[in-house]
Amino acid sequence: MYDDRVVLCGASAYEEKYYFNQDFAALPQSIQDELHIMCVLFTQDVGGILTLEYDEDGNLEFKVEALEADAMFDEIGSALKIKELQRTKGELLESLELYYRVFFLGEDMEENGENTE
Repeated sequence: MYDDRVVLCGASAYEEKYYFNQDFAALPQSIQDELHIMCVLFTQDVGGILTLEYDEDGNLEFKVEALEADAMFDEIGSALKIKELQRTKGELLESLELYYRVFFLGEDMEENGENTE
């Protein structure tokens, strides 16, 4: 279905917009809402543009960009915020990776160490 990187969602402090990839519309609304809140709060706190992207192996990664002219962007705060989100939202992020691997990459849950019994 996909060849390279796939954006799950993202937010921009510059445009004050949130994006959610409709290919993932089957995710429960509560998860979609949590992603929305997480992305928007991130960009409000540190600025820039945040996207959550799957790599070709199904790993979910945080990508942060900022305009060169953006003197308000907090690069250190950005890295710290990502570490905090990975710690506090780790279970959600792992579940999203498993969802992608099973439903988009067609992997078997047993291959991912999941017990299906």
